Amino acid sequence: MKKKLTAAVIGLSMVASMGAGAYAASNLTPIKAYLNSGLSFKVNGTPFQLQNGNGGTLAPITYNNTTYLPIRSVSDALGIAVNIDAKGVIQLGEQVEGVSIVNGFSGDLRTKDPAKTVYDGKDYKDVYLNNLSGSRSASFMLYPKKKYQKLYLQVAAIGKDIKEFTVQDSDTDVELKTTPIAMSDGLMTVEVDIGGANSLYVHAEASDGGSVFVPLQTSYFK
Repeated sequence: MKKKLTAAVIGLSMVASMGAGAYAASNLTPIKAYLNSGLSFKVNGTPFQLQNGNGGTLAPITYNNTTYLPIRSVSDALGIAVNIDAKGVIQLGEQVEGVSIVNGFSGDLRTKDPAKTVYDGKDYKDVYLNNLSGSRSASFMLYPKKKYQKLYLQVAAIGKDIKEFTVQDSDTDVELKTTPIAMSDGLMTVEVDIGGANSLYVHAEASDGGSVFVPLQTSYFK
């Protein structure tokens, strides 16, 4: 049902309600259009209000018998990532090129110490390593800012199995992925659908004597 709805909405003419940058100034053409407040919306049967990035109410625009919807609001409703690049190309859903999580990473236990960044004979250069003592929650934040559809996060359990590894939407508290990670798994890649997520809370239940190893350069959004 969601795929059909996605296709139907994307099939409409849509306008990007996002900053387009200076590059767009010379490509703008004045038109006479109308705000159409007579329309209401439902997503999978649930009423939905079009909003801008600040939570303000929006109305669709009608022009030449065609209704235009703000793409950011539509992507939020459907859980589809949307991003606009420096050339004005709007990308919906999963991107072709991965973007490393290393930029914008927020966590206290990030290290570039060569004595701590090596796993299975390979130096990963820049990692999150929680090797503290005691049973504990090892956690950090990521900020996809609704630009990406997928997260590919590399994780290894060192010393002890990780009982539970979880990626959560920190704004809605919705659990997006939970999995155990065994030492025998080696460096495994956890794939998570993060469409529509602005910020993520990543946490692991680590045991005393165990460490959580996450390479930052080889983990990425897409």
